[in-house]
Amino acid sequence: MSEAEKQKSHNKILEAAARMLRAGGTDATSVSDVMQAAGLTHGGFYRHFKSKDELVSAAFRKAVDDVLTEMERATDDAEKTRARRDYIDTYLSKCHVDNRGDGCPLAALANDLSRGEEVARREGVAAVDRVSALLKTGDAAAQGTALLALMVGTVTLARLAEAAGKSESILEAGRTAAELLERNWSTRT
Repeated sequence: MSEAEKQKSHNKILEAAARMLRAGGTDATSVSDVMQAAGLTHGGFYRHFKSKDELVSAAFRKAVDDVLTEMERATDDAEKTRARRDYIDTYLSKCHVDNRGDGCPLAALANDLSRGEEVARREGVAAVDRVSALLKTGDAAAQGTALLALMVGTVTLARLAEAAGKSESILEAGRTAAELLERNWSTRT
């Protein structure tokens, strides 16, 4: 297998794993299922990863990269403000609640990572820092962390309450709280 083919296979595995892990969690996602979804044989897995834990870490990092692309590409203040607003609006939406496999890996996997191997926990902490830095306005680092915590909690509760039909009211409460947090934080500085 050429290096280019190996890299193409590696990327297929990461794509499949990132989606499947967010949709079903780490316990419900097997290496065999990921390899099948990637269109590859189970035996080829170990040419790419030493363990499932290594796959989980790499797939989580890829999922974070995917959801942050637009915010990280923004260069000027107007683009950054628009990208940040779009991210928050998309995050606190019914579409995000309904589509775990394409959504924020923190909302989908934070609990799994907190109980997982050290390397996976480090990826989770790095993601919190990275997203928080993109969400803050000005120099208020704690604002980004507070907003991220609010958003992750809102989506988690909305997913929990979905069957009871309360998902949208939780999302609306989260959007209101995010607006209040942003408005009140800006008056503090």
